[in-house]
Amino acid sequence: MKSLTLKTGLLAVAMATLFTGCSDDDTPGPGNHGTDKYVLITMSENNLNKPGFATAFDALPTGSIVNNSSQSKQGMGFGGWRPYGNWLLKMFSMESNALGIERLKVDADRTISSDKFIATADNKTNGSGNFAIVNETSGYYWDGAKPLAIQTFNPTAMSRTGEIDLTAAVNERGENEADIKFRSIGQKFLAVKGGKLYANITYAKTDGPQKGFWDDFYEDVYIAVIDIATNKYEKTIKIEDTGSIAYINDNHMYDFDTNGDLYIVTQGRSALGGKSKISRIKANETDVDKTWGLNMDDIQTGGKFVSVFAKDGKIITVIPNTALIPGGEGVGNINFEDIWEFYSIDIASKARTKISGIPAVTNPGAAFCAIEIDGKVLLRVNTKDGSKNGYYQLNGTQATELFNVTAGGSVSGLYKITVEN
Repeated sequence: MKSLTLKTGLLAVAMATLFTGCSDDDTPGPGNHGTDKYVLITMSENNLNKPGFATAFDALPTGSIVNNSSQSKQGMGFGGWRPYGNWLLKMFSMESNALGIERLKVDADRTISSDKFIATADNKTNGSGNFAIVNETSGYYWDGAKPLAIQTFNPTAMSRTGEIDLTAAVNERGENEADIKFRSIGQKFLAVKGGKLYANITYAKTDGPQKGFWDDFYEDVYIAVIDIATNKYEKTIKIEDTGSIAYINDNHMYDFDTNGDLYIVTQGRSALGGKSKISRIKANETDVDKTWGLNMDDIQTGGKFVSVFAKDGKIITVIPNTALIPGGEGVGNINFEDIWEFYSIDIASKARTKISGIPAVTNPGAAFCAIEIDGKVLLRVNTKDGSKNGYYQLNGTQATELFNVTAGGSVSGLYKITVEN
């Protein structure tokens, strides 16, 4: 997201596609006249409810920051978020961590509350509430209650408006394959670019609580292309020889470069990676670019990409400095160990430069590894011991600490909005 719209994989293409990082002066969403607020969220405990705090500041934070003060709002689902324009949106309810789409409200006195919530009919299937916005009145989301359809909604009214049945598109392959236990469309990946909606098609070998994750039947990732003007299915494209596109939290694991090119993360064959990639769909095209790709296996055996930020022909991402080990906290190293290092990658040459001045960090998880606010590229930093926990400002390939959160939990999001006076 750019400037007023954080530029991380969030929503960042040109205003022409209405899915973007826009400048401070073209903010979509409610009122663009008022007072700027910088809203910070943190996650206070590493559990499935993702409890944490949100605080609105009058200026971009610097120095030491407390994020659980009397002014802070405590709630759930604070692992990350997906702001759009002047809206603070996320996939989980602040009150109950229920699946859906929630919009937060910030008042002029910095009070934060839940504004509106679209609940999904299915509150159990991971990915319910995955969404993408076209403009102020049009958006799409996935509901596990109808896995072969994509729901439509009005982001201003925060109300469901209909659905698109895509059963025929999904069944173009594997319709009679007995080993495919679960099918869905849009469960993990929804993106808007150039008048088209891109939605991943899941063909899963399991039908349990984690269906659709690390259980790909095919060795390629399939993406349906839908025309937004007509809501008609056009074709299916694929990212070859990979698996597990994106994930099911607010870090949607894609981003748009300044020129409108779309970069997409596939995590690979398993939770440990393997065949993980960053792929591209060029701005004026609707097919995956077969002439370009970043392969984690070219960097190290196994491993995976978990976030992407693109700007001016560069990609910012984190890369593990050791082999990934499965297991939860205290056993594995994927999520809570300081093994993820920041790199700047030149898109044209694929040359990698390790960013200096910044420590190795824990997995950003549902948060974005990098964002953009007020023209500053900020890197999310959290170390296992909590001694470094905030945002660093990137200048070239060197980073310096902007602020450090000393109370309230691990940083999971920062965004600038304008509130009515």
